[in-house]
Amino acid sequence: MGGGASKEQFIFTLAAPGEAARRYVLRMDPLEAITETSRAREYEILNAFEGVVPVPKPVWIDAEGEIFPRPAMIMELVSGVTKPSTIDLSVTGLGTVLGDRLRRIIRPQYLDMLAKVHNFDWQSANLRSFTAPTADPKQPTRWLINFWKELLEQDVVAHEPVVRVATQWLEENIPDCDRVSVVHGDFRTGNYLFDEETGHVTALLDWEMCYLGDYHADFAWLLQPVFGTHIEGVFRASDIFEGEEDFIAAYEAASGNLVNRKKLHYFKVFNFWKSYILVSVLGMRAAIEQHNHQDVLLTFLAATGPMHIAALAHQLSIGDMQ
Repeated sequence: MGGGASKEQFIFTLAAPGEAARRYVLRMDPLEAITETSRAREYEILNAFEGVVPVPKPVWIDAEGEIFPRPAMIMELVSGVTKPSTIDLSVTGLGTVLGDRLRRIIRPQYLDMLAKVHNFDWQSANLRSFTAPTADPKQPTRWLINFWKELLEQDVVAHEPVVRVATQWLEENIPDCDRVSVVHGDFRTGNYLFDEETGHVTALLDWEMCYLGDYHADFAWLLQPVFGTHIEGVFRASDIFEGEEDFIAAYEAASGNLVNRKKLHYFKVFNFWKSYILVSVLGMRAAIEQHNHQDVLLTFLAATGPMHIAALAHQLSIGDMQ
């Protein structure tokens, strides 16, 4: 399968004696990827959300790579598309224009899924591979910063002063997490499947960066300009919401959760910092070492690094928003 650069994916058909053939997807770690994640965690979170939001059904896990060359999992293939067939895009989710009809149908489903993810009772779920940050209200985000900072320091290709300033700023301004929630980590257009004719969402995808933390991180991610569109001078976040305030009002109404503007600003800084690490550090390193099947795509994405640097500098210049 084409698409993302984080996992090698293969579609296959399996027919048991006396049963109808079924199609599955094998997801296996490459030698090196744009991000480092756990197949065990992905398998657990998909099982936990089955019946809560539409997800691919996980059926088998090789968490340590004992059967396959590297850690892998198998899930059922879900029908649907990530973008209208009229759009010729090679990178899923970048520049996707849903159109008025699909946008109107998908919007309430999108909000419902995000609300259910953030309001999910994770403490009652079987998430053995997830460690809950409960020591103090800053711990969830401190863990998050430490994780990405370690990846930055291990694989950095070029030292960018703005990135170093951002790292220090993030460490010094960690906000309290009032309630630990499931954070999807990559919630945006391009990471859900839908039926193009009816607009019905068939699956929420790419849970590999999911963790327990502050739900504001998901907002700042889906509001990034790279995942949106500009139509007649109007910015549409994930091509669903007419700007930031439209999203905030719609989310608060759908979920019952409040959006703290100061936290939102913090996680905007975090997500531009994280995006730079993904494309210009981890992705570039994997491409240089030729350890990824999507080395051409990774090199292309690395070229967006200056855009993330510029956005990061802009957010840092704004200062804390009340």
